[in-house]
Amino acid sequence: MSDLIRHECGIAVVRLKKPLEYYHDKYGTALYGFNKLFLLMEKQHNRGHDGMGIGGVKLGMSPGQPYMFRFRSAERDSLTTVFNKQVKTLSKLARQLEIDPEAPSTLRDHFEFGGQVLMGHLRYGTSGRFGEGSCHPYVRRSSWETRSLMVMGNFNMANSHELNQKLIKRGQHPVFGTDTQTVLEEIGYHIDEAHGEILRAKRGREGSADDAEIAADLDIVEVLRKAASIWDGGYTIAGAMGSGDVFAMRDARGIRPGYYFENEEIVGFASERVPLLTVFDLEIDEVKEIQPGEVVIVNAKGELRRDQFAKKEKFSPCSFERIYFSRGNDPAIYEERKRLGALLVPRIMEMIEGDLDNTIFSFIPNTAEIAYHGMMEELRKRRRDEVKKEIVKAMANGGLSGEQIDDLILKNWPRGEKIAHKDIKMRTFISQEKSRKQMVSHVYDITYDVVDSKDNLVVIDDSIVRGTTLKESIIKILAKTNPKRIIIVSTAPQIRFPDCYGIDMASIGKFIAFQAGLSVARKVKGSKIDEEIYEACLEELEKPPAEQENAVKRIFEGVSVREIERKIAEMVRPTEPAWNGELHVIFQSIEGLQEAISPNCGDWYFTGDYPTPWGYSIVNRSYVNFFRGDARRATEPELLPSVTQ
Repeated sequence: MSDLIRHECGIAVVRLKKPLEYYHDKYGTALYGFNKLFLLMEKQHNRGHDGMGIGGVKLGMSPGQPYMFRFRSAERDSLTTVFNKQVKTLSKLARQLEIDPEAPSTLRDHFEFGGQVLMGHLRYGTSGRFGEGSCHPYVRRSSWETRSLMVMGNFNMANSHELNQKLIKRGQHPVFGTDTQTVLEEIGYHIDEAHGEILRAKRGREGSADDAEIAADLDIVEVLRKAASIWDGGYTIAGAMGSGDVFAMRDARGIRPGYYFENEEIVGFASERVPLLTVFDLEIDEVKEIQPGEVVIVNAKGELRRDQFAKKEKFSPCSFERIYFSRGNDPAIYEERKRLGALLVPRIMEMIEGDLDNTIFSFIPNTAEIAYHGMMEELRKRRRDEVKKEIVKAMANGGLSGEQIDDLILKNWPRGEKIAHKDIKMRTFISQEKSRKQMVSHVYDITYDVVDSKDNLVVIDDSIVRGTTLKESIIKILAKTNPKRIIIVSTAPQIRFPDCYGIDMASIGKFIAFQAGLSVARKVKGSKIDEEIYEACLEELEKPPAEQENAVKRIFEGVSVREIERKIAEMVRPTEPAWNGELHVIFQSIEGLQEAISPNCGDWYFTGDYPTPWGYSIVNRSYVNFFRGDARRATEPELLPSVTQ
């Protein structure tokens, strides 16, 4: 993706099913689980760089001994540093005490993360503060193990304002920094309620009750069902209780991803399938997907069960997971990205007027490379079919000479080159805007003396969000090759509407497709269209979220995709260097997206059709903020309507 957007988060859970002695004897270290947690997080490091956190629960600890632990850091690229620091601290203490740092007894007595339950989180902040205090996991402590709770996840709750208001009405004093606090407190509230009922019943019958008895009777599924009944958003949430119960749950529409596996030694959870495959050396069919509305629970005995905490809704998985976010070495995602590239070929052939002989194909490094291979494969397949027909026709008319065969095969053959190179990782150490832009323009470099002035240069990208990098860097660099025509191709459709389920795309005014669409609409419908949409959004915001419609859609009614493409090409064309060639932008169609991925893929940022009621409140609020010149995200709690239906 040429425009960097913050996105998603990554979760990792390791639940050891055997005593630490087992792993020490078999693998030579009782740190087996801790090491696997690190690898599982490292393989998902693409999902979060704002901060990280790890948590652990020790089972079977005696009263008076701590059993739940957490460490968080918001330092840049802190993952390796934090894990190394934990191990070094353990080794130093072991030397002082003259004990084996990797012995089970050492970990149980002296290492905070020497338990059977280990959790890790990688954060990309899309709301709230961005310091250590906003990093997961969040912890709710109690003197009762069954009421102590640790929660982390990959989610955004679109109705976070409503959730906070509900806590306040109960008499609580929530912290508004992130929606994670509301999730923690909501689950904790229902745990407290269930805990109290069990305790009262047992005391009435038996006179006393301990944590183990309460944990055995506590219905975690019912607790989560009640908590999630008021959540509106996309989420995969993992949690651990002090009693040793672990759970991972996925929203009823499957917006956010989640996977798990189980064998006789371990249970593992992750946001993506491939990290589990790689870290634990598994076969594809050994890793299961958490189903929409499903919770997977591992109790204190290590027994796994699955249950529905919510009724399945229309399956709407985030299509950006498939297009960009998830690791491309997942076999399903790899094939989908190739199809996204292949399906753009008809539009490309139209734009280059079928002139493959004078066209060079390339890609924006590095995330568009898989789609590039799919595009090239389809181009070559088409050309092979053409050559085959010509050969058959020629053979029927007397055959071909060797020279004619060479000419036929080599002529008009798709030519791929690596033109753009991501040269350096830019740091924002220059504060002056002009100087910073000059530095950013050098993020990409080119291969010189490959493109000719008579060539079309087709460059594929996985998506175009803001268009900033295209204008300030990529096209400037590509124009230096002086091609006849530059064609930028996006494997994703036009991003017209904000996201509110976990991607940092809540400000509608930043999207170049929205800007271009509004510009075209002003010409077609008149300059008052801005105010008309604003008034319509305000009217919608007076309604409960479940009754609202997307008023912003009216901008795009009667405005064609190709008109917006032409306008975007005008907007991203740089003034320097001087270049007289043509610039075109092509986007994937919605139909192409659905064919490549699934007709059920979530496409609200392209279509404006949101899977949950509060999505419509977010899009209307986002436009209101844009019209008023308010740069804040529409998902920030204090900006949302105060309705609590």
